[in-house]
Amino acid sequence: MNQIKAVDYAQAIQTHLGILQGIIQRMASNSGACKAYCVTLVSAILVIVADKGKPQYALIAGIPILLFLALDTYYLGLEKAFRERYKDFVLKYHGDDLVIQDLYEVAPLGGLAGHMVAAFRSFAVFPFYLTLAGMVYAAGRIVIPAK
Repeated sequence: MNQIKAVDYAQAIQTHLGILQGIIQRMASNSGACKAYCVTLVSAILVIVADKGKPQYALIAGIPILLFLALDTYYLGLEKAFRERYKDFVLKYHGDDLVIQDLYEVAPLGGLAGHMVAAFRSFAVFPFYLTLAGMVYAAGRIVIPAK
């Protein structure tokens, strides 16, 4: 095959790894932004609901929770898939199995659905959104007085 020598392609290998690292970093940043925007939006909805004295409308805050849960799971699934791509590339490099076609192949490795399920079950997603949903429920039932 077209196995490559690290000496001949050192700059290309470094660039490829840098591209993958950049993608992984953006996915992680997007995940953090999802959580921040979700908390902000849910808080704003609860403030409006409390101001109007309509605790039964607190569950409207569940809509952005579900939407951001899906988006966050997607970003973390992509992050995991690109980490797998990175790991696969490095293993090929160290095993002398790297071919020219591996360079600049920037696509998630593996099935994205499987990575998304793993991301959904992770400590970074499920407990966060479950706790937020529980707080919304408690706010609607206990904290917000009806007018």
